[in-house]
Amino acid sequence: MVKEILPYKPYNFIGHIDSPWNNHTMANTSPVLNQRRAGILLHITSLPSTLGLGSLGRHAYRFVDFLKECDLSVWQMLPIHPLHRVPKNTPHRDFLSPYQPMSVHAGNPMLINLQKLIDRGWLPRMSLPTYSVDEIEKVFEYRRQCLKDAYFHFSRQATSKDRELYDQFVENNKDWLEEYALFSALKDFYTGACWWNWPNEGHRHHHPDALTQFRQRSDKKYCLDQYYFEQFAFFTQWQELKDYAHENGVYLFGDMPFFVARDSVEVWAHREYFLLDEEGTPKFLAGVPPENDYFHPGKGQCWGLPLYDWNKLEEENFQWWLKRFDTANHLFDMVRLTHFRGFHKCWAIRNTHDNSPKPRDGEWQSVPGKALFTKFQEMNLPLKIVAEDIGVPDEVIGLRNQFKFSGIKLLQIAFDLKQEAPLKNYHLPHNHMPRDVVYTGTHDSDTTKSWFERVKKIEEKQKFVGEYLNANPEKMPWPLIQSAFRSVAKLAIIPMQDILSLDGGCRMNKPGNSNRKSKHNKWWRWKLSEWLQIKLDTGQKLKALVERYERK
Repeated sequence: MVKEILPYKPYNFIGHIDSPWNNHTMANTSPVLNQRRAGILLHITSLPSTLGLGSLGRHAYRFVDFLKECDLSVWQMLPIHPLHRVPKNTPHRDFLSPYQPMSVHAGNPMLINLQKLIDRGWLPRMSLPTYSVDEIEKVFEYRRQCLKDAYFHFSRQATSKDRELYDQFVENNKDWLEEYALFSALKDFYTGACWWNWPNEGHRHHHPDALTQFRQRSDKKYCLDQYYFEQFAFFTQWQELKDYAHENGVYLFGDMPFFVARDSVEVWAHREYFLLDEEGTPKFLAGVPPENDYFHPGKGQCWGLPLYDWNKLEEENFQWWLKRFDTANHLFDMVRLTHFRGFHKCWAIRNTHDNSPKPRDGEWQSVPGKALFTKFQEMNLPLKIVAEDIGVPDEVIGLRNQFKFSGIKLLQIAFDLKQEAPLKNYHLPHNHMPRDVVYTGTHDSDTTKSWFERVKKIEEKQKFVGEYLNANPEKMPWPLIQSAFRSVAKLAIIPMQDILSLDGGCRMNKPGNSNRKSKHNKWWRWKLSEWLQIKLDTGQKLKALVERYERK
């Protein structure tokens, strides 16, 4: 039976009545692309911090100020949902990856700034300690304890106004908040164990009676209100930062992961939307075939993520995805869709249950992305989308073009000499289109400085890069940055590592290169150590490029 699409109540995170889903504007539009702009890619965790990784505190506001000082108007960041939690002392290759969210609606509580909680009176006055990024597990334990202390303090001393806002937030978001809080409390109850390893069958299989009994436990250690409060605190701080950014002419450009973690509230509570067996084990795992693995040609990747049951999703008129886009549109002014290819086809690797699925043993499974976006178009919903379409086949480009989504152009792959005619490379600036978003590199790319060191080892390629850019190689990465600003693409985004001319040791991530056996993984840990790391003339150089190429 096909469900009728009902008007969906927008998430009203902290009591505001406005929502981008109430704007009856043309679909697939964003104010970010109404003129030529430029911005910086810097994830929140990469901001300076004395508590391991960055947060929504004063350094986030300082970064908005820096963007404004340079006449830049876009801040792009990575996904901001809760990280994939694993049992204590259990190494995991994706410990800090924001692309395996535990929830597609909740905010990452580890991004909550503790000093702002203190200043607001939600956490007792205290001197916060100092931790390095290499002590991130200790940092998370400390932050979780502080959030528990904050809820205890808030529940007893909150002002009537804060209590009213809190109650309103919980009521407006109960559609996803109750299940998220319950899942988080159960994760604590089972000391972080993955849900399929929970010994209680009722808890494991989401049986209503068993879950009701857990909610009614007298043990306040596993209080669901704790997680209601954490989300209230997160979205309060998020909205304050977003308002400050807008007041200073800065737009927030976010990222929506295509997949979700198997150990997530979505898979646990809504397994009907995923291809799982009766025990909740994925029948297939997502990945990339060897011939499409850009980072490790001929090897392929298996990400260990479950695939969607698109038949069920389509039968229910894509309500699950509707809610996801609702959240993304409320959080950000524009959203990058990671793995846009997945809306056309997904590489499905049969799960062998022996922990050694082989990427080459997969097959392409069709996805009704056209039906999904057509449904949203019929509802006149504003999909402010940039499609991550690097290296995709023509059919995926056709899907992107049909719905007028922006695409991505990546300069680091623009000079690939493997093609018979390099000048046909669509990532070269003279092939760009106005609706494109151009990057020097992304969070998955090497830094441009490190990339060019490899380029110099191939004489023909170095000559091609130098002549095309009419540049002095010794000044790299700035010639590539200038090329991005010069492009006809409406939006140019530069990773902060390139702005700082950093080498490959500051790379954010390298796909398919994590070590499952390594407890301390270097990926996702880079951060700006201090603002003095930015040279005095850097802002002036950026401001000059903005003016010269009319990106303001």
